[in-house]
Amino acid sequence: MRKVIASTFTTLDGYIDEPQNWSFDYRTDDATQYALDLMRRSDALLAGRATYEGFASVWPTRPSDEFSDRINGMHHYVVSDTLEKADIWGTSTIIRGENLVEEVTKLKQQAGGDIIIYGNGQLTDALSQAGLLDEYHLWVHPLILGEGQPLFRRESKAKLKLLENKTFSSGLVILVYQPEQ
Repeated sequence: MRKVIASTFTTLDGYIDEPQNWSFDYRTDDATQYALDLMRRSDALLAGRATYEGFASVWPTRPSDEFSDRINGMHHYVVSDTLEKADIWGTSTIIRGENLVEEVTKLKQQAGGDIIIYGNGQLTDALSQAGLLDEYHLWVHPLILGEGQPLFRRESKAKLKLLENKTFSSGLVILVYQPEQ
């Protein structure tokens, strides 16, 4: 069965917004390789509307490399009750919020690679509560912002089991957790 994996950049004090403004200082060859290995295991991207639209405006314009080609070429699933069509980025399918659990359950049962989610919000909360989120990959950057969008919210409440931790030369640490059902 396919896994649903949430991969999220966070600061040490637990903020996740605008990682493009603070995460690149910690990107090293070993961290890049980890990200690429995670991407190679995945063949579908699941995103909320805002993330989908943000990614769709950036990724197709990036120079060709293995990561860009992979994320642009995979199937994109966007969870939205407001989008009428998802035709701005490769092959994309809209999943309505009321059908989220049913549709993700079907996706997990299909043959294929993992299903990747970048970020952590209402989508990951809903999937975790439904028992459909298999792993959190938390990229903890050695940086304190002091404010911003929090990594978790009250709705995120869950008991987790640590599966793996990896420290990179920049001080970036990846913690891989599995929600306990």
